Amino acid sequence: MVLTSVGKMMGLQQKAAGIRNICVLAHVDHGKTTLADCLISSNGIISSRLAGKLRYLDSREDEQVRGITMKSSAISLHFEKGGQEYLINLIDSPGHVDFSSEVSTAVRLCDGCIIVVDAVEGVCPQTQAVLRQAWLENIRPVLVINKIDRLIVELKLTPQEAYMHLKNILEQINAVTGSLFTSKVLEERAEKEAESESSSDTAAGDQIYDWSAGLEDTDDSHLYFSPDHGNVVFASAIDGWGFGIEHFAKLYSQKIGIKPAVLLKTLWGDYYLNTKAKKIMKGDQSKGKKPLFVQLVLDNIWSLYEAVMKRDKEKIEKIVTSLGLKIGPRESRHADPKVHLNAICSQWLPISDAVLSMVCSKLPSPLDITAERVEKLMCVGAKTFDSLPPETQELKSAFLRCSSEETAPVIVFVSKMFAVDAKALPHNKPRPLTQEEIAQRRELAKQRHAGKMAANQGKEVSEKPPSENSSEGTGSTGDKKGEEQQLTDQMDVVTSKAAKQEADNKESFIAFARVFSGVVRRGQKIFVLGPKYDPAESLHKLSPQCSATDDLPSVPHMSCCTLENLYLLMGRELEELEEVPAGNVLGIGGLQDFVLKSATLSTSPACPPFTPLNFEATPIVRVAVEPKHPSDMPQLVRGMKLLNQADPCVQVLIQETGEHVLVTAGEVHLQRCLDDLKERFAKIEISVSAPIIPFRETITRPPKVDMVNEEIGKQQKVAVIHQTKEDQNKIPEGIQVDSDGLVTISTPNKQATLSVRALPLPEEVTRLLEENSDLIRTMEQLSTSLNEDKNAHEINQKTMDKIKEFKQKLEQNLQGRKWRNAVDHIWSFGPRKCGPNILLHKFEGYKNSVWQCLENTEKEVSKYGDFDNSIVSGFQLATLSGPMCEEPLMGVCFTVEKWEMNKVGETLLTKSRDSGECGAVEHQESEDTVSPTSNCTVDTCSENEHEQSSQSVPKSLEKNSKNKGEVLLTDCYGPFSGQLIATMKEACRYALQAKPQRLMAAMYTCEIMATAEVLGRVYAVLSKREGRVLQEEMKEGTDVFIIKAVLPVAESFGFADEIRKRTSGLASPQLVFSHWEIISSDPFWVPTTEEEYLHFGEKADSENQARKYMNAVRKRKGLYVEEKIVEHAEKQRTLSRNK
Repeated sequence: MVLTSVGKMMGLQQKAAGIRNICVLAHVDHGKTTLADCLISSNGIISSRLAGKLRYLDSREDEQVRGITMKSSAISLHFEKGGQEYLINLIDSPGHVDFSSEVSTAVRLCDGCIIVVDAVEGVCPQTQAVLRQAWLENIRPVLVINKIDRLIVELKLTPQEAYMHLKNILEQINAVTGSLFTSKVLEERAEKEAESESSSDTAAGDQIYDWSAGLEDTDDSHLYFSPDHGNVVFASAIDGWGFGIEHFAKLYSQKIGIKPAVLLKTLWGDYYLNTKAKKIMKGDQSKGKKPLFVQLVLDNIWSLYEAVMKRDKEKIEKIVTSLGLKIGPRESRHADPKVHLNAICSQWLPISDAVLSMVCSKLPSPLDITAERVEKLMCVGAKTFDSLPPETQELKSAFLRCSSEETAPVIVFVSKMFAVDAKALPHNKPRPLTQEEIAQRRELAKQRHAGKMAANQGKEVSEKPPSENSSEGTGSTGDKKGEEQQLTDQMDVVTSKAAKQEADNKESFIAFARVFSGVVRRGQKIFVLGPKYDPAESLHKLSPQCSATDDLPSVPHMSCCTLENLYLLMGRELEELEEVPAGNVLGIGGLQDFVLKSATLSTSPACPPFTPLNFEATPIVRVAVEPKHPSDMPQLVRGMKLLNQADPCVQVLIQETGEHVLVTAGEVHLQRCLDDLKERFAKIEISVSAPIIPFRETITRPPKVDMVNEEIGKQQKVAVIHQTKEDQNKIPEGIQVDSDGLVTISTPNKQATLSVRALPLPEEVTRLLEENSDLIRTMEQLSTSLNEDKNAHEINQKTMDKIKEFKQKLEQNLQGRKWRNAVDHIWSFGPRKCGPNILLHKFEGYKNSVWQCLENTEKEVSKYGDFDNSIVSGFQLATLSGPMCEEPLMGVCFTVEKWEMNKVGETLLTKSRDSGECGAVEHQESEDTVSPTSNCTVDTCSENEHEQSSQSVPKSLEKNSKNKGEVLLTDCYGPFSGQLIATMKEACRYALQAKPQRLMAAMYTCEIMATAEVLGRVYAVLSKREGRVLQEEMKEGTDVFIIKAVLPVAESFGFADEIRKRTSGLASPQLVFSHWEIISSDPFWVPTTEEEYLHFGEKADSENQARKYMNAVRKRKGLYVEEKIVEHAEKQRTLSRNK
């Protein structure tokens, strides 16, 4: 097919009804990029012979080397069907789990997607993940079952077996879709029930429970994939063929004389052809007949493959002439039968026609965007569509119209920023010269040559003796001028080269975006709305009609920018555009200073920021990076900023220690980020630390049995005396620890005493806290705004319901005697006020809790004044770094059982409050408010430090001082609030140490597909790396096993490579972060009983996994590690010397 011109593409962009924005989604190695190649070759961009070998959309070098896609890239294709022209914006996406964030960026910009499934491997973990992503974004999928040639060539199935196998795959995919649909229906039904309960006031006796799930009434037939719906294509992309059953229905309707509509319904399913009666009958299996699909479709493909593979010339010629194809002698004589096969199949059943016609008929155009999807995009966080300002709600109609009128507001979503070499930009590319330019250059060259000749002649003349040449003076001056000219020319060349080199080295960032409404023009001024932008707040300051060109007051999370360049994305190429109408995917240049990773662009300030992209993979692999030469530090910092912008999933941090840390989704992702940093962004040599593995610290219930499974307390104890003595020595003076773990500690100035106990939280509660961390953050913000009397009435009802539901769940999971009324007494969560640890208060005279926003009450004034903040801050610090290896805590509940203030402290506190009241009422109010940040007490401390600097401050001064917080004994220990923070932190740490401590390791779930012969080796690698197999099952119809296992992140580095080496590349794992798990062994364990001594030996030097991890983290952080330099000091002697 002929290459389509840019002008033609621009014409097609104007007709929104003919645009299809689609992405190709699949598991890794299922053939997405090969399929994309076949579609691209239909437009003449690449040769059809190279389709599948070139992998055109894998433009990075490492993508070509590894053979996997690592980024999503777009290309625009032209397709004609039934006299109508279509513009197809195709986005190819990665299938590797490390790059699933790239899939999210692609899915957001599309209206439909092609799900590709390998006919041999079937539904894999990533297939389920991409189906779920497509479902969450409300985009319609169609299915391509690829690699059917493998069923013929590798598995050597008969057509009948292949048909059963394909039916199985379809059922598996539909089961995934069905489960997504069911969960959605049940959710909606639960919401409706909740609404009806709140609205109806019927008596409890009249209620009749409806047991039906609401699934019977809802129609879900359009969701499923079925060849007779026309949303399934069977294909082999590498051999260049693919078909939907409508192709064969049309073909056979003429031959057999049965209507195409009937054939369409019966070609797939339990139907067979009664040749005598020329009728289609039901029930092929019961009568032992061939199904229609096998008889009319698969048999023909199988016989073609057999003929070509066996080089049966007569049969091939017969097939070719009957199909009316023309095959060149080059293909038919080629040594590789696959080439011959490709030539026949790509003419007979071209895959691009089958796939693109399915895309055009089954997938929606930008005009068909659903209202549900629009509302989902516009509502960020817990907001509902109804709670948005009316101006914002009006924009919904602009989305649905998707119009390109002048009056329509421009709305663009940027899903990611990608880096492009500045040389690849259209305006920097060398272009062919016109005839006039060639003539001009020729003239210039002639003039230069003439000038040189004249200069040379001048030189010769000046060399002659003066008597012979009277015009010597003029010659020498001309020569000087010539030399000067040459020098300036050389200087110009050098400077232009340097400037060019600098431009070449520069990376340009282009925004990967889609226009949802209006027309985007080059040079247009537009608002850039950050993810935290709130139109409700800004509309008070701005008029809804204002534009980005006006002089406006500054609004948080909003800036104005000019769209410098617009590009048509053509895979590896970029084409410049002047304007892009609604419904198109495009590239925008000149946004790198305004957009970090994703953003919403609009000409209307009422436009809300789009819902953030939901990433499937959690970044978990951390490494510290530093330059080899310290002088290169500025380049590294700049390079990491650019990397952070160019990759949607990577996180770049500077830790408290000053290390520059990269957080990535997995090993392959990490490798790609480091290569980019070295070669593209920083362009310096860097040294990378070993991966920083995250751990969590927790406590457990005391164990019932010891390390040799003997019941504790019944065996004969040998060395337990030494151990208890050691334990007592650990606790410093002035700290009391009861037998049941209650720690009592006083502040350094002895004005307050705290008693704290630590308890392990049930697993369900920890999980609940982790899942609802965003909700806990919202609660914290609501409480803060309540205390500051700000926007208190605007609490969204839906958010309130969520908080109530969360509280109920906590109450259900925290039951039993020791947790009585615990939920009402929750004082704070931690670390960072939203983590998986809880602080409870169980002392008299204090009533504040985190559920303040539910009661809609302000914080009460208690006798403890403002110091409760100090206790919370101490708790936050303690949970942020535990005593074992300074890692955050998880699943721990701290209970403050006693908080006593000395009489002196209390009287002084009341005095300070009285003096505050005398001064002004505002002081009192500000004293009552809770400060929003956990380190709020630092501010109050600094104000009071002046007064507490010496002990000789007169009493009268103390009375008259009108500062907000504390006037306590001025002592050498510093501000009292600071003392409380430190004391609380210490109390929490000792309370933890009084209980059995354990480390928690991050775990991956690992899915491995392997054949039976390498199964043993896979198990060997897993057990060597502390992995645990959960289940193994055999895939039907294949000899492939699917092994599901869990593996500690700490042991996962190099795991994929090792498995590939050990199994000769026959097994490859997919690792996804799953959960945190307690390591069962005690890191501080030493043998104490006789049985343990006998079993483990006196030194107990068998490896303790938890201690190994703990010491590794302590070493990395520069903490004290208890280890002997010489482990076993037996005398060594050199045998050769002492014979």
